[in-house]
Amino acid sequence: MDSLIAWATWLEATALGEQMRGSALLYPAFNLLHLLGLVLLLGPMLLLDARLLGAGRAFSLPAVSRTLTPLALVGLLLLLGSGICLFAADAGPLAVDRLLQLKLLLIILGVANALLFRRLWSARLSDWDTYAPLLGRLQAALSLLLWLLVMSLGRLLAYF
Repeated sequence: MDSLIAWATWLEATALGEQMRGSALLYPAFNLLHLLGLVLLLGPMLLLDARLLGAGRAFSLPAVSRTLTPLALVGLLLLLGSGICLFAADAGPLAVDRLLQLKLLLIILGVANALLFRRLWSARLSDWDTYAPLLGRLQAALSLLLWLLVMSLGRLLAYF
């Protein structure tokens, strides 16, 4: 925790932090990029997770995964990059904010869940509709829950 606070204090004092606080256009622009990243991550993730849970069986699961995963990855990268820039504007106080800490923990869990899912099940997606492993379905449901919580906490940060 101390290292996060030290890093946040340093980040806030950098030129990036100063620019994010001082520019009338930069913070709103990165906020829009963050929103775009959110849409690009959550839209595909929610559709893919719904498909993993049995919705839309008319669509091949491997094809759905191949199509949606790159979009979600672009969204995640946009969120991470823009999130660091937004964080830089007010990093000191945000680093000790419990909502942000919980959001970051849930992001780590969401990414870890996605990586573990890929490792365990990506080669078996073509058989998913015949035999969907309970653990795989639980991971899809957990993914839905985690990313919806991350999105909700991100919005709540603006108000608390």
